[in-house]
Formats: sequence, C-alpha cells, structure tokens
Amino acid sequence: MFVRGRVEDVRPAPGRMRWIRVGGVPGLDWTPGQQVRVHVADITAARTWVSGAFMNALRTYSVWDYDASSGVMELCVMDHEGDGPGARWARTVRPGEGVVFGKPEGPFALRPAAYHLFAGEETAAVPFGAMLRAAGEDEAVHGVIETARPEDRLPLPRAGELTWCHRGDAPAASSAVLVDAMRGLDLPDEPGVAYVAGEARTVQAVRAHLMRERGWPRKSVLVKPFWTPGKRGME
Repeated sequence: MFVRGRVEDVRPAPGRMRWIRVGGVPGLDWTPGQQVRVHVADITAARTWVSGAFMNALRTYSVWDYDASSGVMELCVMDHEGDGPGARWARTVRPGEGVVFGKPEGPFALRPAAYHLFAGEETAAVPFGAMLRAAGEDEAVHGVIETARPEDRLPLPRAGELTWCHRGDAPAASSAVLVDAMRGLDLPDEPGVAYVAGEARTVQAVRAHLMRERGWPRKSVLVKPFWTPGKRGME
C-alpha cells in the first residue's frame, strides 16, 4: 500500500509554492490529475498513536508531473502558513531524506469532452498543469486561473489559452474574483467538461454558476475541494 522514495530536490516555486522532487519510485500507475497521500510524520512510531496525531500524519498533495521510466515524481506544495504537520514537512524536508506515500489515487482526471474547462486558484493549478500536459493538441481548452498576483502563476502548459485573474490581498476563500471572471468567459454554446478545484466555497460558487447561469448538467462539472479555512483533512 505504501511507496518509499527519496527527496532529490527542493526549490522555490512561484508565490507560496515549493517544488519537491521525489526519486526512486518507478512504475507507478498514475493518471494526470491524481494525488498522493504523503506521510508527513512516522505513522509506525508509538508517539504518533499515543499523542493522537495519526490523523495529522498524512497530507494529500496533487502530482505536478511523473516520469515512470526514471521513477521521478514532482510535487508542488503550497505553504498555507501556520505550523501544521504538512507545513512543517514541506518547509523542512531536504534532499536525501526518505519519503513514504500512498499510491496515486482519485478520479479527478480528464474525460472525453467537446472541450475542457479549468477553474481554480493556486492549489488547483498543480493538477491542472498535469491535465493540460496530458490533453491532446487537438483538444480545445478554456479556463480561468486565479492567483494573488501575476508573479504567482505556475508555468502551466497552454497558459496562453487560459484567462488569468488576480485577487490581490483579498482572500482566496469564497472568491468573487474567480466567479466573476468565469461569468465573463466566452465559451461554446454546448457544455464541455469542467474541472473545478481549490477552496471549497469557491468551488461550490463556480459550480453553481455553470449549472444555474449557463445550464450545464451536474455530470459535466467535476469538483475537487482541496481546502477551506478552519477545516483539516480535506483533499
């Protein structure tokens, strides 16, 4: 059930993101858009169970890229500030250290569609990068990606085909900026498939816009709430 690898590199990414490259993991069955559960604490240690910290010992991260032949997996982790176990692991992990994680999982992946629509903020940009990389050149893509500032943009494939919006110092939670940008997006009359990820309340607002204002069927809107203020354990 668990995979063991070794951290090869840790370096800054745009904004509050951090690249973490893990090697020594060939042959994983990974679909772009999927995630892994990283053991940010030793779940075999007695102190993890005695202290009741087991549920805080796992953190879920989307995979930015993976090369099965070389066995190298690239994560891109956001620093959510605070002093939680995930934040501490991402800030302190160094090349040469071992890392344990679960096999890639999750249904958040490309589906056959007339076109693909992406909507989300910085945390969503990580799986979006993998999914955009996997989309065929003849497959139409649209989308809105929100960041705090222009310099916070991840280097997404086909970035020129996406709309970018910036919230400045406004919170990413319940983001009216992203929803308003979606309203202004010029889309084909027929629905495609939408991939909506990020903060839970913003994800719900984007889905409501697509279904109520644009008439998209629920089955055409895939949502993935990664986080929301004050709540732990979301994926």
